[in-house]
Amino acid sequence: MSITGKAFKYGANVDTDVIIPARYLNTSEPAELAKHCMEDLDAGFVRQVQPGDIIVAGPNFGCGSSREHAPVAIKASGISCVIAPSFARIFFRNAINMGLPILECGEAAEAIAAGDTVSVDLATGRIEDQTSGRVFQAQPFPPFIRQIIASDGLMGTLKKTQDG
Repeated sequence: MSITGKAFKYGANVDTDVIIPARYLNTSEPAELAKHCMEDLDAGFVRQVQPGDIIVAGPNFGCGSSREHAPVAIKASGISCVIAPSFARIFFRNAINMGLPILECGEAAEAIAAGDTVSVDLATGRIEDQTSGRVFQAQPFPPFIRQIIASDGLMGTLKKTQDG
């Protein structure tokens, strides 16, 4: 699976309260959560993000509370992938469970600038900053994780398994 989009760049320690502020946790509806994604950090994000775009951030992305709303909001906003040097472990698992691809690659996260066009190959872990021409290598997901992502998350995978 290959992804290409514009990079939205953020710093270190982007926590789940910034990704989706607690005042919006009275819903779990993805479209409603998407309307408020990143609004306390980047007020223009929801107006500018396009389907397929990519978040590039500093270390410890998704720290804070363990709410599943954060990866749901990101994915529903149109973001197709998040690249960072590291992720909070519960966010990492929640993102996979929701079908949101995330790649750990510090070199790419540091080098990619806001607005750059980035392509990602999830099968190989290859990240290319098409704007600068630089290529980076992340650890690719094993096949079972790629299957979860391709099935739109863990629930989609379980449904496909049950449907036979």
